[in-house]
Amino acid sequence: MTDLLLRNVRPMGGPASDVLVRGGCIAPPGTDATGAAVEDGHGMLLLPGFVEGHTHLDKTVFHEPDWLVNEVGPRIIDKIDTEREWRARTRHDAGAASLAMARAFLAQGTTRIRSHVDVDTSGGTKHVEHVLATREAMRGLQDIQVVAFPQSGILGRQGTESLLDAALAMGADIVGGLDPCAIERDPVRHLNIVFGLAEKHHKPVDVHLHEQGSMGAFSLELILERTRALSMQGQVVVSHAFCLGDVTERERDVLLAQMAELGVAIATTAPASRPVPLVAPCRAAGVTIFGGNDGIRDTWTPYGSPDMLERAMLIGLRNNFRRDDEIALAFDCVSAAGAKGCGFADYGLHPGARADLVLVEARSLAEAVVVRPPRRMVVSGGRIVARDGVLLA
Repeated sequence: MTDLLLRNVRPMGGPASDVLVRGGCIAPPGTDATGAAVEDGHGMLLLPGFVEGHTHLDKTVFHEPDWLVNEVGPRIIDKIDTEREWRARTRHDAGAASLAMARAFLAQGTTRIRSHVDVDTSGGTKHVEHVLATREAMRGLQDIQVVAFPQSGILGRQGTESLLDAALAMGADIVGGLDPCAIERDPVRHLNIVFGLAEKHHKPVDVHLHEQGSMGAFSLELILERTRALSMQGQVVVSHAFCLGDVTERERDVLLAQMAELGVAIATTAPASRPVPLVAPCRAAGVTIFGGNDGIRDTWTPYGSPDMLERAMLIGLRNNFRRDDEIALAFDCVSAAGAKGCGFADYGLHPGARADLVLVEARSLAEAVVVRPPRRMVVSGGRIVARDGVLLA
């Protein structure tokens, strides 16, 4: 592995300095740089590699030449049923899709990804197998966590529980869950299965919770009860958590206090179409909240791109962040908070951290989020992997 010296760079917009990468990690200041390859940063902003905390690599058609005409209905169940029918009809290749999307993320500076991957009785564990192959193909360049995700539910499709069990046995990292009340209609039984699989395989949990208002708050309370009962502190993420955006502030704060106590994190995509958990109250309560795109150009949505600076901007807009220090919170959702919430180790710009680095032409962190300039260089594990948004061979 070649050592690398980045000259005249500004970590997080601070004063210009030199950063030495040795053995794939950031070296302490003053370390001898003899023999290191030298790159002039020309005073550019140096950021840590970005974290995509909630996406669906297997679903995308981002890499396809043809535009997917979207005619999906308005309900969650409409989207679930439409996707399952489309997937069967087109024989969608989750392997090609996930690999192309992972590479597109890397070219734009994302070195860590958590992807929810469909497991159901029509597709079996095929998508998990394909995304595990993508994870292996990207090993050493990008860390990919795979969530075995029951997108069509568990209880209404007999055999899904066994398929989730098999997906976890073959290497999926996390147990997924979905709307215990609205989709599953039996929250106790659904969560018993999800947390039972987590306990059996010693894996963390990440539950999609689209439910709003009092229904979502009830499901969230049940998730927290199981987290406490099974001593799974720090091992549970609630994705979306829309209910935290439309219950009363008092109810919200009670829930957030419990989440902070149990180390339950929130993954948000900050959509404009739904109430969302706001970043500032979550952080004030001590709850880790981080960001992701959700689906990118698939049967659910035509929107999204593999650019986490864009997602940080959208989080900032949804939270009415205007000050530079507020925009820094939006960036934290796709960087340090994402690494913490997903459990990615050795993250950051401090000595000893893995050298996942992004150079952009911006005068400040806020400008990088708002303008989203080209990524002049992406470094992963100390290796230069992309220049000007293009992956190197």
